[in-house]
Amino acid sequence: MSYKSFISAMVVVLLFAFIVSCSKNKSSGSTAPPVAPVDTKMVYKDRNATVEARVTDLLSRMNLTEKIAQMAQIERSVATETAVKNWNIGSILSGGGSQPYAGNNIFAWANQYDAFQSLATTSRLGIPVLYGVDAVHGHNNVYGAVIFPHNIGLGCTRNPVLVESAFKAVAEEVAGTGIDWTFAPCIAVSRDERWGRTYESFGETPELVSQMGVAAVKGLQGSSLNSSSVLACIKHFIADGGTTGGKDQGNAQIDEATLRAIYLPPYISAINAGAKSVMISYSSWNGTKMHAHKYLITDVLKNELGFSGIVISDYQAIDQLPGDYSTQVESSINAGIDMVMLPFATQQFLTTLENLVNNGRVSQARINDAVTRILRVKFQLGLFETPYTDRAKTTTVGASAHRSVARECVRQSLVLLKNSNNILPLNKNNKIHVSGRIADDIGKQCGGWTINWQGGSGNITEGTTILQAIKNTVTASTNISFTVDGTNIAAGSQVGVVVIGEDPYAEYQGDKQDLSLSAADIRAVQKFKQAGVPVVVILISGRPMILDPIINDADAIMAAWLPGTEGQGVADVLFGDYHPSGKLSFSWPRTMAQVPINTGDANYDPLFPYGFGLSY
Repeated sequence: MSYKSFISAMVVVLLFAFIVSCSKNKSSGSTAPPVAPVDTKMVYKDRNATVEARVTDLLSRMNLTEKIAQMAQIERSVATETAVKNWNIGSILSGGGSQPYAGNNIFAWANQYDAFQSLATTSRLGIPVLYGVDAVHGHNNVYGAVIFPHNIGLGCTRNPVLVESAFKAVAEEVAGTGIDWTFAPCIAVSRDERWGRTYESFGETPELVSQMGVAAVKGLQGSSLNSSSVLACIKHFIADGGTTGGKDQGNAQIDEATLRAIYLPPYISAINAGAKSVMISYSSWNGTKMHAHKYLITDVLKNELGFSGIVISDYQAIDQLPGDYSTQVESSINAGIDMVMLPFATQQFLTTLENLVNNGRVSQARINDAVTRILRVKFQLGLFETPYTDRAKTTTVGASAHRSVARECVRQSLVLLKNSNNILPLNKNNKIHVSGRIADDIGKQCGGWTINWQGGSGNITEGTTILQAIKNTVTASTNISFTVDGTNIAAGSQVGVVVIGEDPYAEYQGDKQDLSLSAADIRAVQKFKQAGVPVVVILISGRPMILDPIINDADAIMAAWLPGTEGQGVADVLFGDYHPSGKLSFSWPRTMAQVPINTGDANYDPLFPYGFGLSY
């Protein structure tokens, strides 16, 4: 090019640039230099885009700090504006007994949830939180919610259609307070009655637990995870019901063939049914803590079983791993845990994990995998479109329709163990003396995980006690007399009903080496025998108990497990309005020397075998 041509070309270029610059400045109303164009196509906000496209787009916009924050689940009591809005924490929970400051009622729960979502959705990227609770037999933290029988009783129904209906009702009540995640169902196969969580298991066989676990997942989530679902969490991965001595958080000393034959099948079934979160067990397998077990979490659960949802830790569980806190975080995340239930050490966790990534001890790929799983579930639940409580569902908490389902669950869960001389069903015209510590105690009737973590005694929530249910059913309530300990049995009583069993407990506080009845309960039964009055024993318990001291004194024995708030279901069966149909989900030992006892054992000789249950 000649010098003259070059000068002419440069004039044209400069003139064009000047015109474009003037045009831009005029259209912006400013003489400031032009800025880079803003990306207006935020795919993650497009509800018509695929879930995977939305996840990929949002992940690409997140910095490391924001990604790590999504991997933290914190207690509601420490969920400050800084944590929820500025850090954009991924999840919040209410542990057992953790209730809104404004009070334990449905509106306080819904308002609290909405307040947290308001903060989360005004963060830089507007990512909603997942809110989790242990709604394990109803929305059991909430006063006035319907409390269903614990899983041990539901297993005795042998009715997956009913169990699905029960968990569907639970999901409606949970959603009524805005909450979108329950740490249920427990699909442990419990193999030792001494374990304090036996009542959280549907039964002692993988077949029964698989069947009921699938029903529970479908009840909570529906046919697929969507905006009408409550996220199910199958737990506790894995072999938590097979620890030596039935010790909670103990060590399962079993080979891999046994692990796969007994404890893995319920997870395969529940994942195939669509379960999208899994909680890891506090326990160990042959000495290695499950929270650091990469083979089981990543190789088996994620890769072999194809699980694409969230793997969450249990409450402060990574703190039980060997080493200092940095080592605990490193080993748990690298093992495959996606979200850590801290629940209080928020800033320590965020800082520690970010340092581990920056130092190359946890890979960016592992962080991206965890966050992808978390975001995927949030999009599937429709949280980006509908982050707030559906207030139309709020008044379903405690609804009569749900109480009807629970009452049917109670009826079908009762197992008639003995019925001498066909004393049952009772005549509604009989004069009946009722006694026992649990006869008029809604808290004891519900058991652990009710309002508080360990449960409680007395009128802790709304419901119908067994005593009240009996009074509701007889022809004349004046025919019913009551004493707690069985003393002063009313003159002319034609039959006695004594309600005995265990006080509430949860988790390791329920571990017991002796499953004998209390001395007070034994005396309450014996007083009827001494008075010459036939007696029906109703046993409220979270597992089979040793019945030897009363087996000959009782004319009838009914295992009612932990029936929940709808005690009327017990009276329905006592008086023959509904015939007993429950079948034992656990083998019943004769003595403690037989514990643990399970169907298929060598020299199997229980007091009542697995599957046993009389009718009228």
